[in-house]
Amino acid sequence: MHTLICGSMAYDTIMVFQDHFKHHILPEKIHILNVAFLVPEMRREFGGTAGNIAYNLNLLGGKPKIMATVGDDFISYATWLQDNGLDMSHIRRIPGSFTAQAFITTDLDDNQITAFHPGAMNFSHENAVKDAQGITLGIIAPDGRDGMFQHAREFSEAGIPFLFDPGQGLPMFNGEELLQFIEQANFMALNDYEAQLTQEKTGLTIEKLAERVEALIVTQGAKGSVIHTRGQRIEIPCVEADAVLDPTGCGDAYRAGLMYGMAQGWDWEQSGRLASVMGSIKIASRGGQNHKPTRAEIEARYLKAFGSAISLS
Repeated sequence: MHTLICGSMAYDTIMVFQDHFKHHILPEKIHILNVAFLVPEMRREFGGTAGNIAYNLNLLGGKPKIMATVGDDFISYATWLQDNGLDMSHIRRIPGSFTAQAFITTDLDDNQITAFHPGAMNFSHENAVKDAQGITLGIIAPDGRDGMFQHAREFSEAGIPFLFDPGQGLPMFNGEELLQFIEQANFMALNDYEAQLTQEKTGLTIEKLAERVEALIVTQGAKGSVIHTRGQRIEIPCVEADAVLDPTGCGDAYRAGLMYGMAQGWDWEQSGRLASVMGSIKIASRGGQNHKPTRAEIEARYLKAFGSAISLS
């Protein structure tokens, strides 16, 4: 019983500008913008939606298989995945391309300027769901546009339940296309901003959208999350973190917890609570894949937060 994670693999290069952008960008000259920022602090992290979700699901004892396309520069990421025991059998290298990567510059006000190069991600349609064996659950996370369409259709045709998570890829689709995804999907996950945008694009309220899937999950940052299922509205509280250092990858950690519970046949409240625990663990470390809790530590945090025990395989 494996979970197929369809999404991006990416390098995140994060740079810190030790000043404020507003001191160096003149509003009256914005039409001829030409600025450079000295960034003495820089780090490179392993990221991408598929990589982050699979990493967290593996921590929980789930059985993720990553389906993604990468470039010639993937060797260091591949070593990391291998060292962490993650399945790479459905990661396809696209010769002559770069692995997707984000270049993020942050100032002292936590404002960000980001450039994103999709690279090999644009070839995600060269992978096919049918090539992965023993799959009982799937997720379509942000990826190449054509690949997202194709994989949704393949999951649906194969009768494999899947979670549709458009994330930062949401602007690529119009309302009709989103409804097409929703009709094929069994579950859908959005953050609160994406939920608002989806309502505007489709012309349907959250309640009406939720009627079209088995469960619609809306995350709300520090306010927790809400799971809409079968006419119910299940409130999932946010779990207090040891520190709030970096929100990058928190949504992916949440989704991993959710999907672990789904694969185990847990009810939505228990699955959502585990998802909340995973988000709280992730936010206390920088990068999407640098937290390393044991399963016993995750179980203890769940017990402390909710007063009930879980057992992770």
